[in-house]
Amino acid sequence: MKKIFILLMTGVALSTLPACNKYLDIKPKGYTIPEYFDDYQKLLNSVSLVTTSAAYPGYITDDVTAGDDIDANSKASYSFLSVFKRNLYSFSPGQIFEQKDMDTQWEPSYSHIFVYNTIINNVMKVKDASEEQKKRLRAEAQVGRAFEYLTLVNIYAEQYDPATASSALGVPLVLSEDINLPYERKSVAAVYAQIKQDVEEAIPDLQEKALYNTKAMKSVAYAFLSRMYLYLGDYKTALENANKALAQNNYLQSYAGYATKNGTWGRVYNTADNTAFPDGNLSKETIWLKMGTNSSSHIFEEVYASTDLIGVYKKDLPAGAVDKRLSLFFCDGEAMFGGNKVTFPGRILWAPYVDLNMGFSTPELYLNAAECEARVGSKEKALQLINTLRDNRITNNQPLVAADNEAALRLVLEERRRELVFRGSSRLADLKRLNKDARFAKTVTHTHNGQTYTLPANDKRYVFPVPPKVLAMNPGIPQYER
Repeated sequence: MKKIFILLMTGVALSTLPACNKYLDIKPKGYTIPEYFDDYQKLLNSVSLVTTSAAYPGYITDDVTAGDDIDANSKASYSFLSVFKRNLYSFSPGQIFEQKDMDTQWEPSYSHIFVYNTIINNVMKVKDASEEQKKRLRAEAQVGRAFEYLTLVNIYAEQYDPATASSALGVPLVLSEDINLPYERKSVAAVYAQIKQDVEEAIPDLQEKALYNTKAMKSVAYAFLSRMYLYLGDYKTALENANKALAQNNYLQSYAGYATKNGTWGRVYNTADNTAFPDGNLSKETIWLKMGTNSSSHIFEEVYASTDLIGVYKKDLPAGAVDKRLSLFFCDGEAMFGGNKVTFPGRILWAPYVDLNMGFSTPELYLNAAECEARVGSKEKALQLINTLRDNRITNNQPLVAADNEAALRLVLEERRRELVFRGSSRLADLKRLNKDARFAKTVTHTHNGQTYTLPANDKRYVFPVPPKVLAMNPGIPQYER
């Protein structure tokens, strides 16, 4: 078998590797050259493949307010934030990252794609496993590769538009594990076509159930297609797939029994038995577990909820009702850090101290299905879906009502914002797709030190640039003007 070298844990992304022989015919110390089925299985089970979603795109959205230059909460001090976070918050044109910086979304994603390519292109050649086992593993890797590309194309490219998708710049589409091959930035349409092909080819070979929520199953593929078709604006197909996934898992956890106490991790706890709120890996809502990338990309403790976001949480909240998502995962006016109380009067800090799932979970499926029903189906079904979700999130909740489908759609989109707040790049993706509809197009406004920054709907600055480290290795790669 051809030697394949696994560089997943080296911290070097595929896209930054130059095409030269010094990377060939060297077995990195401690890494495995795939030869047997178990080798490939271990690759797919790597913990690093679970850490795949950076949170820093939240800095460009309408959900955040930056701290003071020197803030009472030092972690939110604007002067101490990474340059790329300040660039995003101020909607700076041009490059986001400095030359030395690692982009904690692009680089890990392409490293993961390298591993998935290795499995997809070679696992069928091994002699020590059945055809069914090999096809299953290949299918799981195809879903993994598709997830990385769906994330990438929604951050580093324009929103999909059928009128322009075949010419709009997407992202480099790398389908080989050969690091010597040049790669090319394909169109948005081409990237989506590959994503769709990977997932649809995978479905027949995926398991119905798995022991761990890190494994791609059929329900994961349906949840994936639900999100993908929602982004594409094919609401009928998105609804069909959301319903297929919900048929296998429609569990929603009630937040009613949870409260907060002083502290950081374990701060959100069950009042009945004093147990901590379940992280994504333990939550029954989790369909497919994905976690955040390294600490430099996180935003918890760093950002305050915008006035706009707080207004959405308080909107349509019945008298005497409490939205537990706001009260549990944000700190209102004060927080405990390292045993010390820090106050920030009048501001609400994002500090969940829970490792929330960044992959696919049942609440997103309820929201996907509800949005699609409001757009192309039943207003009553849309309201039923979001009211069921709200009943599990809001104490003393009362059902929402809507006069027509458009009113129901607005309610669904607001509920989506409350539920998926700061989940990776989900708000960025929603802003970009909703900006294509004049009814929901929005100018995002940020302020700092008396200065106001604005980002109009459909502005090119919504498209994140290819990182400078990648451009240094690939100076000819085409770029968006931003």
